[in-house]
Amino acid sequence: MEKIIEENKQGQSLVLEQKEGNSKKLFIESYGCQMNFSDSEIVASILSGQGYNTTQNIEEADLVLVNTCSIRDKAEQTVRKRLEQYNSIKKINPGMKVGVLGCMAERLKSQFLEEEKIVDLVVGPDAYKDIPNLLKEVEEGREAINVILSKEETYGDIAPVRLNSNGVTAFVSITRGCDNMCTFCVVPFTRGRERSRDPQSIMEEIADLWNRGFKEVTLLGQNVDSYLWYGGGLKKDFEKASEMQKATAVDFAQLLNMVAAAFPKMRFRFSTSNPQDMHLEVIEVMAKHHNICKYIHLPVQSGSTRILKAMNRQHTREEYMALVDNIYRIIPDISLSQDMIAGFPTETEEDHRDTLSLMEHCKYDFGFMFAYSERPGTLAARKLEDDVPAEVKNRRLTEIISLQQKMALERTQRFVGQVVEVLIEKESKRSAAHWSGRNSQNTTVVFPKGTYKPGDFVNVLVSDCTSATLIGEAVGYSEMHSPPTPGGGIGEVASNPTTNTI
Repeated sequence: MEKIIEENKQGQSLVLEQKEGNSKKLFIESYGCQMNFSDSEIVASILSGQGYNTTQNIEEADLVLVNTCSIRDKAEQTVRKRLEQYNSIKKINPGMKVGVLGCMAERLKSQFLEEEKIVDLVVGPDAYKDIPNLLKEVEEGREAINVILSKEETYGDIAPVRLNSNGVTAFVSITRGCDNMCTFCVVPFTRGRERSRDPQSIMEEIADLWNRGFKEVTLLGQNVDSYLWYGGGLKKDFEKASEMQKATAVDFAQLLNMVAAAFPKMRFRFSTSNPQDMHLEVIEVMAKHHNICKYIHLPVQSGSTRILKAMNRQHTREEYMALVDNIYRIIPDISLSQDMIAGFPTETEEDHRDTLSLMEHCKYDFGFMFAYSERPGTLAARKLEDDVPAEVKNRRLTEIISLQQKMALERTQRFVGQVVEVLIEKESKRSAAHWSGRNSQNTTVVFPKGTYKPGDFVNVLVSDCTSATLIGEAVGYSEMHSPPTPGGGIGEVASNPTTNTI
């Protein structure tokens, strides 16, 4: 499973609107990928119904929760330090309860609760609905742990609160779990097997977001391309489904087409894709709809077929490059990003050169690049010696990053002189006089504010760029812009989008 980990979001404490009548205080912060931040919204929604309002003042909290990640050692070490800080605060506020959620909870349950005794409750990714019961167990002096992985749980019936929302963009989870047993990854063991969410509940959640003024949705999952709804159950059990279930099943290309057609004035992204499950039908749906962003995060991890096999990736170098060639053929102006691991066990200089040459072939706009670190519990940790010296890993990583930065500048420069469509998300970090948003290809665009506001779709003439940012001037609203209706509502969208039949 590939995860985009945005460093500037790590450890954010999350706040939502205060619910009248709630008297208890919840402090919740998240580490890891977008799925963890999305899960925190689900947890906050569940606890809001149990009398909790969120706070950013940890000293006043009745309950402190940290949503954790096991994909990198750095994240685990950060969480451990945070738990030590929580426990020092407990000495001042002994009534405060501390809990660990997510992937680390499943992996280190006995250490946290029984050996180190640094938390009061441990809750795995499929057990968030059980938190109210677990809190009662804590109050009664008993151990509170639930890390059971589910075959059915998708939280499709939970309407997530939108934590720290800009009111413009939101995540909607469509799948949970992962069936890809990559040897470097713990996710299949911490989040369970793949299961997909009822498309009707997805449509209803998007409709609610539209009615509340949101303009962009990212469909989210460990592996969105493997989305497959046939009435419920694990994807691996699809072969046991009835003929009727198979005939009426909905795959990712169909779901993507449904949401884009139902909400033509809303923009859609998706993450994360897996090369082995990315079919050309998805690319053709993207090409068909203007409101599906022309950007794909397509992790590869290595450019060497030999290393890909050692990673248990279900594709070769040649298959991946052929897929990329087809993507560019169907959508020439698309942007691609990658995940890359430097120094995987047994990696040679030839393997490393294969990675660099694959990058040059694929012309990535963005990249998420790491030196290999052994993760306990993975097949690689059990079967492969971490035999690439740290200095070699770091040198190879530096070369990968350097190449990516060079390509990123070249790819960004292609927009100079062009008019690009931008959804305004927020004020620019560097200037209060400028707005910041992204174009369809996921590149950040900044421009003077003028009379525009967040949530507007505008056309921007690009005059300059850095390797990561486009700079320009707004030249008017784009065709996607949906002005308020005379009655004060939001502009027209497909009629009654929640009643689409599957």
